[in-house]
Amino acid sequence: MEDDAPVIYGLEFQARALTPQTAETDAIRFLVGTQSLRYDNQIHIIDFDDENNIINKNVLLHQVGEIWHISTSPADKGVLATCYNKTSDTKVMTCAAVWRMPKELESGSHESPDDSSSNTQTLELLCHLDNTAHGNMACVMWEPMGDGKKIISLADNNILMWDLQESSAKAVLSSSAALEGKGQLKFTSGRWSPHHNCTQIATANDTNVRGWDTRSMRQIYCIENAHGQLVRDLDFNPNKQYYLASCGDDCKVKFWDTRNVTEPVKTLEEHSHWVWNVRYNHSHDQLILTGSSDSRVILSNMVSISSEPFGHMVDDDEVSDQEDQHQEEKIFVYWPIRIKEPLQDSVIATYEEHEDSVYAVEWSSADPWLFASLSYDGRLVINRVPRALKYHILL
Repeated sequence: MEDDAPVIYGLEFQARALTPQTAETDAIRFLVGTQSLRYDNQIHIIDFDDENNIINKNVLLHQVGEIWHISTSPADKGVLATCYNKTSDTKVMTCAAVWRMPKELESGSHESPDDSSSNTQTLELLCHLDNTAHGNMACVMWEPMGDGKKIISLADNNILMWDLQESSAKAVLSSSAALEGKGQLKFTSGRWSPHHNCTQIATANDTNVRGWDTRSMRQIYCIENAHGQLVRDLDFNPNKQYYLASCGDDCKVKFWDTRNVTEPVKTLEEHSHWVWNVRYNHSHDQLILTGSSDSRVILSNMVSISSEPFGHMVDDDEVSDQEDQHQEEKIFVYWPIRIKEPLQDSVIATYEEHEDSVYAVEWSSADPWLFASLSYDGRLVINRVPRALKYHILL
Protein backbone atom coordinates (compact mmCIF):
# COMPACT_ATOMS: atom_id res chain seq x y z
CA MET A 1 0.00 0.00 0.00
CA GLU A 2 1.56 3.30 -0.98
CA ASP A 3 2.10 5.85 1.74
CA ASP A 4 1.96 9.64 1.39
CA ALA A 5 4.77 10.11 3.94
CA PRO A 6 7.98 11.68 2.55
CA VAL A 7 11.21 9.71 2.25
CA ILE A 8 14.35 11.65 3.11
CA TYR A 9 17.94 10.96 2.01
CA GLY A 10 20.94 12.97 3.19
CA LEU A 11 24.09 13.44 1.10
CA GLU A 12 27.34 14.21 2.93
CA PHE A 13 27.92 17.24 0.71
CA GLN A 14 26.09 20.36 -0.34
CA ALA A 15 24.18 19.94 -3.60
CA ARG A 16 22.06 21.85 -6.08
CA ALA A 17 21.90 19.63 -9.21
CA LEU A 18 19.07 17.12 -9.63
CA THR A 19 17.56 15.26 -12.59
CA PRO A 20 15.34 12.25 -13.19
CA GLN A 21 16.93 9.58 -15.38
CA THR A 22 14.82 10.53 -18.39
CA ALA A 23 15.26 7.33 -20.40
CA GLU A 24 14.29 5.15 -17.41
CA THR A 25 10.51 4.83 -17.51
CA ASP A 26 10.11 1.66 -15.42
CA ALA A 27 12.09 2.30 -12.25
CA ILE A 28 11.96 5.48 -10.15
CA ARG A 29 15.42 6.98 -10.37
CA PHE A 30 17.02 10.38 -9.77
CA LEU A 31 20.60 11.62 -10.10
CA VAL A 32 22.06 14.20 -7.70
CA GLY A 33 25.32 16.11 -8.21
CA THR A 34 27.34 17.46 -5.27
CA GLN A 35 29.16 20.73 -4.65
CA SER A 36 32.26 20.30 -2.54
CA LEU A 37 35.40 22.41 -2.68
CA ARG A 38 37.42 20.14 -0.39
CA TYR A 39 36.66 16.64 -1.68
CA ASP A 40 36.05 14.86 -4.94
CA ASN A 41 32.51 15.54 -6.08
CA GLN A 42 30.03 12.77 -6.63
CA ILE A 43 26.90 11.83 -8.51
CA HIS A 44 24.48 9.88 -6.33
CA ILE A 45 22.20 7.51 -8.22
CA ILE A 46 19.03 7.32 -6.16
CA ASP A 47 16.69 4.39 -6.79
CA PHE A 48 13.39 4.56 -4.96
CA ASP A 49 11.68 1.30 -4.08
CA ASP A 50 8.09 2.47 -3.76
CA GLU A 51 6.76 -0.87 -2.58
CA ASN A 52 8.96 -0.83 0.52
CA ASN A 53 9.31 2.98 0.70
CA ILE A 54 13.11 2.85 0.80
CA ILE A 55 15.96 4.45 -1.12
CA ASN A 56 18.87 2.53 -2.63
CA LYS A 57 21.91 4.52 -3.69
CA ASN A 58 25.05 4.11 -5.74
CA VAL A 59 27.82 6.70 -5.88
CA LEU A 60 29.87 7.75 -8.91
CA LEU A 61 32.97 9.93 -8.60
CA HIS A 62 32.92 13.21 -10.55
CA GLN A 63 36.48 14.32 -9.94
CA VAL A 64 36.61 17.32 -12.28
CA GLY A 65 34.75 19.80 -10.05
CA GLU A 66 31.59 20.88 -8.24
CA ILE A 67 28.41 20.22 -10.20
CA TRP A 68 26.08 23.11 -11.06
CA HIS A 69 23.75 21.37 -13.48
CA ILE A 70 23.02 17.79 -14.49
CA SER A 71 20.85 16.38 -17.29
CA THR A 72 20.32 12.93 -18.78
CA SER A 73 19.94 11.55 -22.29
CA PRO A 74 16.32 10.89 -23.34
CA ALA A 75 17.43 7.80 -25.27
CA ASP A 76 20.38 6.18 -23.46
CA LYS A 77 20.01 5.37 -19.76
CA GLY A 78 23.77 5.41 -19.22
CA VAL A 79 24.56 8.86 -20.65
CA LEU A 80 24.43 12.20 -18.83
CA ALA A 81 25.85 15.71 -19.03
CA THR A 82 27.17 17.93 -16.24
CA CYS A 83 28.13 21.58 -15.95
CA TYR A 84 30.91 21.93 -13.40
CA ASN A 85 33.42 24.42 -12.03
CA LYS A 86 37.04 24.05 -13.04
CA THR A 87 39.86 26.18 -11.62
CA SER A 88 42.85 26.95 -13.79
CA ASP A 89 45.41 29.72 -13.18
CA THR A 90 43.28 31.10 -10.31
CA LYS A 91 40.42 31.55 -12.79
CA VAL A 92 37.19 29.61 -12.31
CA MET A 93 35.43 28.40 -15.45
CA THR A 94 32.16 26.52 -15.69
CA CYS A 95 32.66 23.73 -18.21
CA ALA A 96 30.40 20.99 -19.56
CA ALA A 97 31.01 17.37 -20.45
CA VAL A 98 29.11 14.24 -21.49
CA TRP A 99 29.67 11.08 -19.45
CA ARG A 100 28.73 7.42 -19.33
CA MET A 101 28.00 5.57 -16.11
CA PRO A 102 29.20 1.97 -15.61
CA LYS A 103 27.11 -0.52 -17.57
CA GLU A 104 25.86 -2.37 -14.50
CA LEU A 105 24.37 0.85 -13.07
CA GLU A 106 22.47 1.95 -16.19
CA SER A 107 19.11 0.47 -15.25
CA GLY A 108 17.15 1.30 -12.14
CA SER A 109 16.19 -0.72 -9.05
CA HIS A 110 19.69 -1.74 -7.94
CA GLU A 111 20.31 -2.56 -4.35
CA SER A 112 22.76 -0.38 -2.50
CA PRO A 113 26.23 -1.90 -2.21
CA ASP A 114 26.96 -3.27 1.27
CA ASP A 115 29.81 -0.88 1.87
CA SER A 116 29.18 2.10 -0.36
CA SER A 117 32.28 4.02 0.81
CA SER A 118 34.65 1.47 -0.73
CA ASN A 119 32.47 0.90 -3.75
CA THR A 120 32.36 4.26 -5.48
CA GLN A 121 32.88 3.97 -9.21
CA THR A 122 34.00 6.54 -11.74
CA LEU A 123 32.24 8.05 -14.71
CA GLU A 124 33.65 7.49 -18.17
CA LEU A 125 34.28 10.80 -19.95
CA LEU A 126 32.75 10.68 -23.43
CA CYS A 127 33.50 14.22 -24.56
CA HIS A 128 33.92 17.82 -23.44
CA LEU A 129 31.67 20.54 -24.81
CA ASP A 130 34.53 22.87 -25.61
CA ASN A 131 33.59 26.32 -24.41
CA THR A 132 36.93 28.10 -24.37
CA ALA A 133 35.68 30.63 -26.92
CA HIS A 134 32.14 30.89 -25.59
CA GLY A 135 32.25 31.46 -21.83
CA ASN A 136 30.77 29.79 -18.75
CA MET A 137 28.25 27.00 -19.25
CA ALA A 138 24.89 27.53 -17.51
CA CYS A 139 23.09 24.36 -18.59
CA VAL A 140 22.92 21.52 -21.11
CA MET A 141 19.58 20.56 -22.73
CA TRP A 142 18.89 17.35 -24.62
CA GLU A 143 16.53 17.31 -27.58
CA PRO A 144 13.25 16.02 -26.08
CA MET A 145 12.18 12.60 -27.32
CA GLY A 146 15.23 12.59 -29.58
CA ASP A 147 17.86 9.89 -30.12
CA GLY A 148 20.24 11.50 -27.64
CA LYS A 149 22.47 12.86 -30.39
CA LYS A 150 21.49 16.54 -30.24
CA ILE A 151 22.18 18.84 -27.32
CA ILE A 152 22.15 22.57 -26.72
CA SER A 153 24.31 24.32 -24.17
CA LEU A 154 24.00 27.89 -22.94
CA ALA A 155 27.33 29.60 -22.26
CA ASP A 156 27.34 33.23 -21.11
CA ASN A 157 25.44 34.91 -23.99
CA ASN A 158 25.82 32.05 -26.49
CA ILE A 159 23.42 29.30 -27.58
CA LEU A 160 25.44 26.35 -28.85
CA MET A 161 23.95 23.37 -30.66
CA TRP A 162 26.06 20.21 -30.67
CA ASP A 163 25.85 16.95 -32.59
CA LEU A 164 27.14 13.99 -30.60
CA GLN A 165 29.00 11.62 -32.90
CA GLU A 166 30.97 8.37 -32.63
CA SER A 167 28.81 6.97 -29.79
CA SER A 168 28.87 10.38 -28.07
CA ALA A 169 32.69 10.37 -27.95
CA LYS A 170 32.81 13.55 -30.03
CA ALA A 171 30.75 16.75 -29.88
CA VAL A 172 30.64 18.83 -33.06
CA LEU A 173 29.31 22.39 -32.90
CA SER A 174 26.64 22.51 -35.61
CA SER A 175 25.18 26.00 -35.08
CA SER A 176 25.16 28.87 -32.62
CA ALA A 177 23.60 32.22 -31.80
CA ALA A 178 24.63 35.09 -29.58
CA LEU A 179 22.47 37.31 -27.42
CA GLU A 180 23.10 40.94 -28.28
CA GLY A 181 21.96 44.25 -26.85
CA LYS A 182 22.31 46.07 -23.57
CA GLY A 183 21.86 44.86 -20.02
CA GLN A 184 22.91 41.56 -18.46
CA LEU A 185 23.53 39.36 -21.48
CA LYS A 186 24.10 36.13 -19.62
CA PHE A 187 21.79 33.14 -19.81
CA THR A 188 20.63 31.72 -16.48
CA SER A 189 18.61 28.79 -17.79
CA GLY A 190 16.83 27.31 -20.79
CA ARG A 191 14.29 24.69 -21.80
CA TRP A 192 13.80 22.77 -25.05
CA SER A 193 10.16 22.65 -26.14
CA PRO A 194 8.72 19.18 -26.81
CA HIS A 195 6.34 20.77 -29.37
CA HIS A 196 6.83 22.13 -32.93
CA ASN A 197 8.93 19.06 -33.86
CA CYS A 198 11.42 20.10 -31.20
CA THR A 199 12.52 23.19 -33.15
CA GLN A 200 12.06 25.74 -30.36
CA ILE A 201 13.80 26.54 -27.11
CA ALA A 202 13.19 29.19 -24.48
CA THR A 203 15.97 30.97 -22.58
CA ALA A 204 16.14 33.22 -19.56
CA ASN A 205 18.55 36.10 -19.15
CA ASP A 206 18.25 38.84 -16.55
CA THR A 207 14.49 39.63 -16.30
CA ASN A 208 13.72 38.46 -19.85
CA VAL A 209 12.45 35.28 -21.48
CA ARG A 210 13.15 34.62 -25.15
CA GLY A 211 12.05 32.01 -27.65
CA TRP A 212 14.38 30.76 -30.39
CA ASP A 213 13.95 28.69 -33.56
CA THR A 214 16.71 26.06 -33.50
CA ARG A 215 16.72 25.75 -37.31
CA SER A 216 17.54 29.40 -38.02
CA MET A 217 18.92 30.17 -34.52
CA ARG A 218 16.80 33.34 -34.63
CA GLN A 219 14.72 34.85 -31.87
CA ILE A 220 10.97 34.28 -32.32
CA TYR A 221 9.55 36.03 -29.25
CA CYS A 222 10.76 38.07 -26.33
CA ILE A 223 9.03 38.63 -23.00
CA GLU A 224 10.79 41.71 -21.68
CA ASN A 225 10.67 42.14 -17.92
CA ALA A 226 8.85 38.83 -17.54
CA HIS A 227 9.78 39.14 -13.85
CA GLY A 228 10.67 42.08 -11.67
CA GLN A 229 14.01 40.48 -10.89
CA LEU A 230 16.22 37.72 -12.31
CA VAL A 231 14.41 34.84 -14.07
CA ARG A 232 15.67 31.54 -12.59
CA ASP A 233 13.90 28.78 -14.48
CA LEU A 234 11.48 27.85 -17.27
CA ASP A 235 9.35 24.89 -18.27
CA PHE A 236 7.01 24.09 -21.16
CA ASN A 237 3.55 22.65 -20.69
CA PRO A 238 3.94 19.11 -22.12
CA ASN A 239 0.36 19.11 -23.50
CA LYS A 240 -0.31 22.72 -24.58
CA GLN A 241 2.16 23.81 -27.20
CA TYR A 242 2.25 27.57 -26.57
CA TYR A 243 2.24 27.50 -22.77
CA LEU A 244 5.38 28.27 -20.80
CA ALA A 245 6.02 28.71 -17.06
CA SER A 246 8.70 30.96 -15.58
CA CYS A 247 9.86 31.77 -12.06
CA GLY A 248 12.31 34.18 -10.50
CA ASP A 249 13.74 36.31 -7.74
CA ASP A 250 10.55 38.38 -7.46
CA CYS A 251 9.05 35.31 -5.65
CA LYS A 252 6.57 34.78 -8.49
CA VAL A 253 5.68 31.97 -10.87
CA LYS A 254 4.14 33.14 -14.15
CA PHE A 255 2.39 31.31 -16.95
CA TRP A 256 2.61 32.61 -20.52
CA ASP A 257 0.96 32.01 -23.86
CA THR A 258 3.88 32.66 -26.21
CA ARG A 259 1.53 33.88 -28.97
CA ASN A 260 0.68 36.93 -26.84
CA VAL A 261 3.38 37.85 -24.37
CA THR A 262 2.15 41.26 -23.22
CA GLU A 263 0.65 39.82 -20.02
CA PRO A 264 1.01 36.50 -18.21
CA VAL A 265 -2.03 34.21 -18.41
CA LYS A 266 -1.71 33.57 -14.67
CA THR A 267 0.59 34.48 -11.78
CA LEU A 268 1.30 32.55 -8.57
CA GLU A 269 2.60 34.43 -5.54
CA GLU A 270 2.88 31.73 -2.89
CA HIS A 271 6.62 31.78 -2.12
CA SER A 272 8.29 34.31 0.17
CA HIS A 273 11.77 34.22 -1.41
CA TRP A 274 13.45 33.50 -4.75
CA VAL A 275 11.81 30.74 -6.78
CA TRP A 276 14.56 28.57 -8.27
CA ASN A 277 12.59 25.91 -10.07
CA VAL A 278 9.25 25.31 -11.79
CA ARG A 279 8.14 21.98 -13.28
CA TYR A 280 5.00 20.81 -15.07
CA ASN A 281 3.86 17.26 -14.40
CA HIS A 282 4.53 15.25 -17.59
CA SER A 283 1.11 13.53 -17.63
CA HIS A 284 -1.23 15.84 -15.72
CA ASP A 285 -0.20 19.36 -16.66
CA GLN A 286 -2.44 21.04 -14.09
CA LEU A 287 0.07 19.86 -11.44
CA ILE A 288 2.88 22.39 -10.99
CA LEU A 289 5.88 22.00 -8.68
CA THR A 290 7.98 24.92 -7.44
CA GLY A 291 11.01 25.12 -5.12
CA SER A 292 12.34 28.20 -3.40
CA SER A 293 14.93 29.76 -1.10
CA ASP A 294 12.11 29.98 1.46
CA SER A 295 12.93 26.24 1.99
CA ARG A 296 9.50 25.18 0.76
CA VAL A 297 8.22 23.06 -2.08
CA ILE A 298 4.73 23.96 -3.29
CA LEU A 299 2.45 21.74 -5.35
CA SER A 300 -0.22 23.76 -7.17
CA ASN A 301 -3.26 22.66 -9.14
CA MET A 302 -3.52 25.07 -12.09
CA VAL A 303 -6.68 23.60 -13.57
CA SER A 304 -7.90 26.69 -15.44
CA ILE A 305 -4.88 26.82 -17.76
CA SER A 306 -4.38 23.08 -18.13
CA SER A 307 -5.20 20.86 -21.09
CA GLU A 308 -8.16 19.43 -19.13
CA PRO A 309 -9.75 22.51 -17.53
CA PHE A 310 -12.90 20.57 -16.61
CA GLY A 311 -11.27 17.41 -15.31
CA HIS A 312 -12.09 14.16 -17.11
CA MET A 313 -15.36 15.04 -18.77
CA VAL A 314 -18.66 13.22 -18.68
CA ASP A 315 -20.35 12.08 -21.91
CA ASP A 316 -19.46 14.45 -24.78
CA ASP A 317 -23.03 14.95 -26.04
CA GLU A 318 -24.22 15.85 -22.59
CA VAL A 319 -21.37 18.30 -22.15
CA SER A 320 -21.93 20.07 -25.47
CA ASP A 321 -25.63 20.53 -24.62
CA GLN A 322 -24.75 22.14 -21.32
CA GLU A 323 -21.53 23.85 -22.30
CA ASP A 324 -22.57 27.34 -21.24
CA GLN A 325 -23.88 26.13 -17.95
CA HIS A 326 -20.64 24.28 -17.15
CA GLN A 327 -18.21 26.94 -18.31
CA GLU A 328 -17.23 27.63 -14.71
CA GLU A 329 -17.69 24.12 -13.35
CA LYS A 330 -15.54 21.04 -13.10
CA ILE A 331 -17.45 17.79 -13.50
CA PHE A 332 -16.44 14.55 -11.80
CA VAL A 333 -18.34 11.32 -12.13
CA TYR A 334 -18.77 9.02 -9.14
CA TRP A 335 -21.22 6.22 -9.91
CA PRO A 336 -24.17 6.49 -9.34
CA ILE A 337 -24.16 10.24 -8.59
CA ARG A 338 -22.52 13.19 -10.28
CA ILE A 339 -20.80 15.84 -8.22
CA LYS A 340 -20.09 19.29 -9.59
CA GLU A 341 -17.68 21.66 -7.98
CA PRO A 342 -16.40 25.10 -8.95
CA LEU A 343 -13.44 25.24 -11.26
CA GLN A 344 -10.58 26.77 -9.30
CA ASP A 345 -6.81 26.93 -9.14
CA SER A 346 -5.35 26.20 -5.75
CA VAL A 347 -2.30 25.27 -3.76
CA ILE A 348 -2.61 21.55 -3.07
CA ALA A 349 0.17 21.18 -0.57
CA THR A 350 3.17 22.98 0.90
CA TYR A 351 6.04 20.68 1.80
CA GLU A 352 8.32 21.80 4.62
CA GLU A 353 10.79 18.93 5.03
CA HIS A 354 13.73 21.14 3.98
CA GLU A 355 15.67 23.51 6.22
CA ASP A 356 17.75 25.16 3.49
CA SER A 357 17.15 26.72 0.07
CA VAL A 358 15.42 24.29 -2.31
CA TYR A 359 17.40 24.57 -5.54
CA ALA A 360 15.73 21.80 -7.52
CA VAL A 361 12.39 20.00 -7.89
CA GLU A 362 11.79 17.26 -10.44
CA TRP A 363 9.00 14.82 -11.31
CA SER A 364 9.89 11.16 -11.71
CA SER A 365 10.01 10.01 -15.35
CA ALA A 366 8.56 6.62 -14.31
CA ASP A 367 5.77 7.54 -11.87
CA PRO A 368 3.66 10.66 -12.61
CA TRP A 369 2.56 10.93 -8.96
CA LEU A 370 6.04 11.09 -7.45
CA PHE A 371 8.61 13.89 -7.23
CA ALA A 372 11.93 14.75 -5.62
CA SER A 373 13.26 18.00 -4.17
CA LEU A 374 16.82 18.93 -3.23
CA SER A 375 18.05 21.58 -0.81
CA TYR A 376 21.56 23.02 -0.60
CA ASP A 377 22.41 21.15 2.60
CA GLY A 378 22.27 17.90 0.61
CA ARG A 379 18.82 16.79 1.70
CA LEU A 380 16.84 14.95 -0.98
CA VAL A 381 13.15 14.43 -0.24
CA ILE A 382 10.86 12.13 -2.23
CA ASN A 383 7.15 12.94 -1.99
CA ARG A 384 3.91 11.86 -3.63
CA VAL A 385 0.92 13.78 -4.88
CA PRO A 386 -1.72 13.38 -2.12
CA ARG A 387 -3.79 10.26 -2.77
CA ALA A 388 -7.11 12.08 -2.54
CA LEU A 389 -6.10 14.43 -5.38
CA LYS A 390 -4.68 11.58 -7.45
CA TYR A 391 -8.04 9.78 -7.42
CA HIS A 392 -9.86 13.07 -7.96
CA ILE A 393 -7.88 13.53 -11.19
CA LEU A 394 -8.19 9.92 -12.32
CA LEU A 395 -11.87 9.35 -11.62
